[in-house]
Amino acid sequence: MKTLYPEISPFHTFFLETDSDHRVYVEQSGNPVGIPAIFLHGGPCSGTKPDHRRFFDPERYHIILIDQRGCGLSQPFGELQGNTTQDLLDDMERIRKQLRIEQWLLFGGSWGAALALLYAQRHPKRVSAMILRGVFLARQADMDWFLGNGANRIYPECWQNMLDNLPALSGATVLERLGEAVFGADQAVAKRAVQQWQAWSGQVALGNEYLESMESVSEQMLKQVKMELSYAIHDYFIAENQILDNCAILQSIPTVIIHGQNDLTCPLEAGWRLHQALPQARYVVLPNAGHIARGEEMIDALVSATDDMANLLA
Repeated sequence: MKTLYPEISPFHTFFLETDSDHRVYVEQSGNPVGIPAIFLHGGPCSGTKPDHRRFFDPERYHIILIDQRGCGLSQPFGELQGNTTQDLLDDMERIRKQLRIEQWLLFGGSWGAALALLYAQRHPKRVSAMILRGVFLARQADMDWFLGNGANRIYPECWQNMLDNLPALSGATVLERLGEAVFGADQAVAKRAVQQWQAWSGQVALGNEYLESMESVSEQMLKQVKMELSYAIHDYFIAENQILDNCAILQSIPTVIIHGQNDLTCPLEAGWRLHQALPQARYVVLPNAGHIARGEEMIDALVSATDDMANLLA
């Protein structure tokens, strides 16, 4: 069973200057003349971590990590203006051109997988391969599962706790109630809603491993949740079913779809639907894995995928 590669440090970091106030953090590690691969983190509100470099053989890959707009080390943190899916795709293309990369492998999980697919649909000739984990398709059905009629039946107590701490708005959806609380002027209400949102998201992603934190909500945490909700409220700035509807252009791109059977954040149906749209892709279902990119089974599958792609693209 394969494990993560040893820890490494970047050989170069910089900030991508955009046509806005945003400055996007970019780092390069591994082999400068290796196979270019970009890691796309989830969220949208998260950021990269040092261990994300370790999915790739540093002798064979030129590993590129970026913190998407407003995330991680990118500046200004939490900025929502000029922060849409289209902006993120434009940033990726700017980075590719600045690094003088002809083609690169896209490695993304959850929201990162959605971003990878959207970029590939816009720039198919620039994509050498894709490795997609726990794919999120940004459909209404996906939001209904997470914030409507799905995961709430699995963790009803945590779900009710969140509802009890949101404003009571007649006829409003849970997402609308969250938005009203988090973007409202009452900071106490906003922070209470953020705490419950974090508890709900953690419960669904981690299951029984999750222990609700009683720590106070920081300003950074509030900004992160605002960003996540901004994307959700705006339907991730894409049309309904846009990802699946535009997969025909991706048929020639070598692709691996890896999905945990026990993924309750992005249920397996999403991975299966994507495989129906990309029948040439290798479809790997992990019977004991969930949503998070950790655990022996998931790490083995992801590292095996990058190793296999290195052999294919060499």
